[in-house]
Amino acid sequence: MLYSAYEMQRSLLAGASAMANAGAELLANPANPMAYFGGGPIIASALEVFAHAAAPRGKPEFGLVETTVDGKRVAVQEEIALRLPFGQLKHFRREGVEGQPRLLIAAPMSGHYATLLRGTVERMLPGHDVYITDWRDARQVPLADGRFDLDDYIDYIIAFLERVGPGAHMLAVCQPSVPCYAAAALMSAANHPCRPRTLTMMGGPIDTREAPTAVNTLATERPRAWFEQNVIVTVPFNHPGAGRRVYPGFLQLAGFMSMNLGSHMMSHWEMFKHLVAGDGEEADAAKDFYDEYRSVCDMTAEFYLQTVDMVFQRHALPLGTMTHRGTEVDPAAITDIALLAVEGERDDISGVGQTKAALKLATRLPAVAKKYHLARGVGHYGIFNGSRWRQQIAPVLEEWIAAHA
Repeated sequence: MLYSAYEMQRSLLAGASAMANAGAELLANPANPMAYFGGGPIIASALEVFAHAAAPRGKPEFGLVETTVDGKRVAVQEEIALRLPFGQLKHFRREGVEGQPRLLIAAPMSGHYATLLRGTVERMLPGHDVYITDWRDARQVPLADGRFDLDDYIDYIIAFLERVGPGAHMLAVCQPSVPCYAAAALMSAANHPCRPRTLTMMGGPIDTREAPTAVNTLATERPRAWFEQNVIVTVPFNHPGAGRRVYPGFLQLAGFMSMNLGSHMMSHWEMFKHLVAGDGEEADAAKDFYDEYRSVCDMTAEFYLQTVDMVFQRHALPLGTMTHRGTEVDPAAITDIALLAVEGERDDISGVGQTKAALKLATRLPAVAKKYHLARGVGHYGIFNGSRWRQQIAPVLEEWIAAHA
């Protein structure tokens, strides 16, 4: 009944949000004297903050319609290169631009849509032919389309690489680092012609025994049965995926926000002060962030539980016990895929050393094909978004791709 209760609460908050938004607009209207004195600006700002926090959200759009290539503005068209039941391969085709390195960005399946990496895509577009994994909300996938677990995720990555073609590069952001690394090992062992030339992993939980964070502790201090009983729910009848067992996005969002509740409260307090002061630009920046951050989707129960079990509890990949459909995943099979590991010094989700472990596991890969970059003063989100990603981290990735193109 948890999912149904959430749906009811969301419906009630949607109405309250609409009313608060109408009240804020009325109090801020230039024709209303209350907009200039008394408590009008304060009340209007408070209503606007509440209206934004309580507003319902769907899947955001990338909205990338143009980019700059060699100093010229170029139109960008979004295309679906491959469509599968639980996700599609999205291609950002730039009109008239050819010959640049092809880059597959693996977006996390961790409660947020692929648009969380909008800034990542935007930064790489000028110099690369960019593709991204666009995962579906599990509650929108009918039961007739079957199940989706970690093995299926690896299959999807391989299928997407085959669609992109030989000679591509791959970037895994956070959670996909494990399945992308596994896919690279499996494709290398099979001498697959579409294995990537480079694999970059950013803030990924390759070996969560290194510098464990609160996320790792939560996953290890409780048995798998606890997660199955307490965070797995059934999609209600009013969705296409009715009857599917999922880990709902709203629970994951609540967990992430509770980890840094103080900072989120301060962000909203700052938003309120900006609105009172009439600084709409700063307030809009905060709104844009939370519009994306609060847009969440469900993941299948089998994928979530298998990930908790194999990645966080049994440490299957670093201990050499990970398999894919009965086949051993052997990192030593990686001999010609250049590996770049990027970590944030202040990452509170994937601790320092967890991603770097991928370089040690590839024992037969020459040292010249391995690189590690620690982003000083950068948290988890800042690894792939924001000014430090654009100015400090992306250039390292671009140089790595260029060196192995």
